[in-house]
Amino acid sequence: MAPIRKFLSECTDFADDRTNRQNLRILLWLLATLGLFVTVYSMLFHWLMAEEGREYSWISGIYWTLTVMSTLGFGDITFEGDAGRLFSMCVLVTGAVFLLVLLPFTLIQFFYLPWMQAQAALRAPRELPRNLSGHVIIAHDDPVANALIGKLLQYGESYTLLAPNVDAAGSLTDRGIRVVVGEPDDPDTLGKVNLDQAALLVATSTDVINTKVAFTARQRSKRVPIVATVRNPAAVDILELSGCNRILELCAMMGEGLARVAHGGNTAAHIVGQFDELLIAEAAATGTPMANSTLEEIDLRRTLGINVIGIWERGNFSTARPNTLVKSNTVLVMAGTRGDFDRFDEAYRDCNEAGGPVIIIGGGRVGRSTAQSLLKLGLDYVIVEQLPERVRNPDKYVVGDAAELAVLEQAGIAKTSTVIITSHDDDTNIYLTIYCRRLRPDAQIISRATLDRNVHALHEAGADFVLSYAAMGANAILHFLRHGDSLMIAEGLDVFKVKVPQSLADCTIAESSIRRETGCTIIALETDDILAVNPDPMVPMQGNAEMVLIGSTEGEERFFELYGSR
Repeated sequence: MAPIRKFLSECTDFADDRTNRQNLRILLWLLATLGLFVTVYSMLFHWLMAEEGREYSWISGIYWTLTVMSTLGFGDITFEGDAGRLFSMCVLVTGAVFLLVLLPFTLIQFFYLPWMQAQAALRAPRELPRNLSGHVIIAHDDPVANALIGKLLQYGESYTLLAPNVDAAGSLTDRGIRVVVGEPDDPDTLGKVNLDQAALLVATSTDVINTKVAFTARQRSKRVPIVATVRNPAAVDILELSGCNRILELCAMMGEGLARVAHGGNTAAHIVGQFDELLIAEAAATGTPMANSTLEEIDLRRTLGINVIGIWERGNFSTARPNTLVKSNTVLVMAGTRGDFDRFDEAYRDCNEAGGPVIIIGGGRVGRSTAQSLLKLGLDYVIVEQLPERVRNPDKYVVGDAAELAVLEQAGIAKTSTVIITSHDDDTNIYLTIYCRRLRPDAQIISRATLDRNVHALHEAGADFVLSYAAMGANAILHFLRHGDSLMIAEGLDVFKVKVPQSLADCTIAESSIRRETGCTIIALETDDILAVNPDPMVPMQGNAEMVLIGSTEGEERFFELYGSR
């Protein structure tokens, strides 16, 4: 009985649709017209055969009409006179037009295509289950959203991406993305995706569209947190008025991130992340006594209380070990407290001298933000910009194409210790990275990537550091969602907080195999709201404690594969 009820239900749904009812009427009209043609032609067949002195049954007349109209033409019944043959041609042409053109076209246009659209609609729902809550609603499909989806999947967070139409939804579904069809600024759509029960709404489009989405969402729900990206700093106030809880100025964040890893400045250690009292910092070994020594020989933990947790070399991060050799181009990744790094600055600040001004290629929003951040770090700069209208301070700009040697020479490529490439076009950045690396094999090259997939190519081209616009935005959103439980230090390097896995309860850090199996390092333990920075590896980890780890993206994934999601 269940299949019958299902069939009857589908028939009822079909009949309730206005378009389906109209298509059904068209089909019935075509079938009626076909029946009329067959009837009239069968009658004419009998009359013309009688004129030729032959008699056939009505079944034979219908049989002849259908075989001729369908162009089968068996030839067992034929006319002998010209009138009959002329009639046969009329029947043949009618059948060719009707059966082979009009009827198939109608079936495809009004039945097959709607069926295909219905199948596509099944892959693109227009609402979420009413009982779903705690999910992230992503309003737009863009590089930041795609990077965020990957992070949400990694951390076991539920999400849905809004697609503007069924075609876009089908394409996204084919990529394995969970979607709901609807416009993000439509109150009905927001109601169908359980906005009031969501953990977060994310808007990553233009400033105007983000404002409309945030305003519409805030009118419908007063409690849902809203995060939006902003391109023009002047739009921050408007987005705040529209109801956003967190506004991400990604261009400014990108500039700060690119500047912080530049050689030189008024501090030896650059703070790149913070978990309560725990600070994560990077320091270049260039020009310091640390160069050409092992970490065991430097022994920063004993002398300054700082734990070296990894090193960067030409864009490659590796876990720190006692026998790790620090080279002149090595950048140390360290964990400690504010006091620890103040002592580090006192010890190594005088060694950290830059060459000529840092060369910034690109004078857009990211380039200007990078320049401002360099000034805060006590570093001089010069911007290479192709468009004269972008020049703010002629003393700090060189106007021209950075692909021309004369322009780079005027900017000081021969003396600088660092080149920062800030163009929004990844192909241009790869091109310029290869060129600058050829001109200055010993210089530090830092580059921006818009798409995650180009990060590896930029490293291969010779960049020492690459910061992904999409990954940076995604991590900032995830950091807000998880209330500070995760933080991207650099592209491919994350700090994250998790509860001590049950299998490691009462084990010491030294006894655990986390570092060996995943490449991640425990840099702090939090027990009863007390954070122990650089904990003693011989002290057992309590089951109710949380540990802060640092590791590459691959190491983080291996950790969750071995010990489960958060």
